[in-house]
Amino acid sequence: MKCLQVYSREGCHLCEALISELRPMIEGKLELEVRDIDTLPEWHERWFMDIPVVEYEGSVVCMHFLDHDAITGILRG
Repeated sequence: MKCLQVYSREGCHLCEALISELRPMIEGKLELEVRDIDTLPEWHERWFMDIPVVEYEGSVVCMHFLDHDAITGILRG
């Protein structure tokens, strides 16, 4: 099963909201990997000002807020 990655950090209310919206949309269709940017220096450096970030197959799908149309497009693809 293909996978979406969400770059987030503990205590980020935008991250929690995005993940809560995303989970039911992709359940049973895509896996979800939540990556805490504080676990790797390169993630922290790259994403610190942009979280939450949703990535799919190496491309950024959306930042800050969930792009429902983009996720729907991935699910159709």
